[in-house]
Amino acid sequence: MSPTTVSCPTCGRELEWSAAPFRPFCSERCRLIDLGAWLTEQRAIPGETAPAEPSSEGSPEDEPAKGPAHR
Repeated sequence: MSPTTVSCPTCGRELEWSAAPFRPFCSERCRLIDLGAWLTEQRAIPGETAPAEPSSEGSPEDEPAKGPAHR
């Protein structure tokens, strides 16, 4: 059986799966390029947009609790 070859998702270079230390990427450079794309939101998993986080100004968490004191 011949070794399994795959294409690097970043540059498209063919590589042997079992011999690739950065798999599925061909090099650390391609791995970091892909990571950067995720961190800068050039890549994303499709889905509904998450609701916006409320501003921290005047949030109920910043105010002291009202009501009977806990003993």
